[in-house]
Amino acid sequence: MKTLTETIDYALWRRDLSDRPFPEKLAWTIARYIHAVLRDLLSGQLTLRAMSLVYTTLLSTVPLLALSFSVIKIFGVHNRLQPQLYRLMEPLGPKGAEITDWVIRAIDNLEGGVLGTVSLVFLIYTAIAMVQKVESTFNYVWHVTRPRNLARRLSEYISVLLIGPVVMTFALGLIASIGANSIVRALSAIEPFGSAIVVVGKVLPYILVIAVFTFLYKFLPNSIVRLGAALTGGIAAGIMWAFVGSVFASVVALSSSQQAIYSTFAVAVSALIWLYVSWLILLIGAQIAFYAQHPVFLRLGQQEPRLANELRERIALNIMYLVGMAFRTGDTRCTIERISAAMGIPGRALAPVLSALEATGLVSANDEAGLMPGREMSRITLAEILGAVRAGGDTGALQLPIWAGPVDRMARDVQAAIEQLTAAMTLSALLDQGENGAA
Repeated sequence: MKTLTETIDYALWRRDLSDRPFPEKLAWTIARYIHAVLRDLLSGQLTLRAMSLVYTTLLSTVPLLALSFSVIKIFGVHNRLQPQLYRLMEPLGPKGAEITDWVIRAIDNLEGGVLGTVSLVFLIYTAIAMVQKVESTFNYVWHVTRPRNLARRLSEYISVLLIGPVVMTFALGLIASIGANSIVRALSAIEPFGSAIVVVGKVLPYILVIAVFTFLYKFLPNSIVRLGAALTGGIAAGIMWAFVGSVFASVVALSSSQQAIYSTFAVAVSALIWLYVSWLILLIGAQIAFYAQHPVFLRLGQQEPRLANELRERIALNIMYLVGMAFRTGDTRCTIERISAAMGIPGRALAPVLSALEATGLVSANDEAGLMPGREMSRITLAEILGAVRAGGDTGALQLPIWAGPVDRMARDVQAAIEQLTAAMTLSALLDQGENGAA
């Protein structure tokens, strides 16, 4: 008898949508995405990582705000952000206004001289640790097994921490100044421009939220993320954030029991809950972005990919081909992320095969030079490449099996035929075929 999960899985995936009308295809696709996200939530990994990010945020909020708003204060426009901060904290109700006022007062009282050398180093370290934690979570969602190296982390994180606040200041300042512009005021008195300006003023903050989500999904994972996939996740997360925010604000406004139970701690409790919900929405959007780029994982989810032997062999040959071709053309940026993008297979599925190739010395990995052939390509036979993945995978827990005579002879004949076909062909010859075919 099938379980409920198996029944739902069968109902969602037994249909071939390739020849279905667009409305039906869209409805079933949305149902599959909803099922995949709910399955991932129920597995507990996304909720657990959201809780971890809440804890990290509590440790990093003050240093991160101090560093970011120190950059913003240089331009003297931090006070113009107050209305937008109120909007951001709207789900917390009146308590959100109190938090916003506290943040603005803290920024006003911030003096550059207070940030000594030790304090500045601590601020930068804590802020980088925060971004690193977020990247690690995104890498989990994107099935990425190798994080950025230290040099890339420092350069890219510091760039985001310094340039990000300036970009956000410009965008929020632009939104805040729209209503104060004399031309905009004049147009507001004329219909239908007035109604259109009101709508644009209400929609712009949400567009900015979607843009921030899209940027995070595009930049943070140590993988090549297509803009369309990042935008899909950003739109989904932005819609969820707006909807859940309005519901959360209503719940906070109607909840009198919370005040009675927590008293003065009600603000902190509400802020913690909203922080957790926001991180969870961010991770759900990242999961949707991943599925948009790799729809083959919609049914599999975060389960460890189980590859058939034939697929492992083809992947090994394809990895060696791409690594060898990059080496021939002098491309030093051949990484597992680029191979993943070229093959359309997430890095998590490629990692076991690549590890087997590295273990046998067929591939060498270097942070600066990327992936390179382990030795001269004219001395690497296809039989060695196939042998690297055919021999690996067992745990060694079984004793040497006792094979039936006919089975053992047949297996030996098959192995001998494969070796005869591939032993004479080298990786260099395979690359020559590819170049001749391209020519």
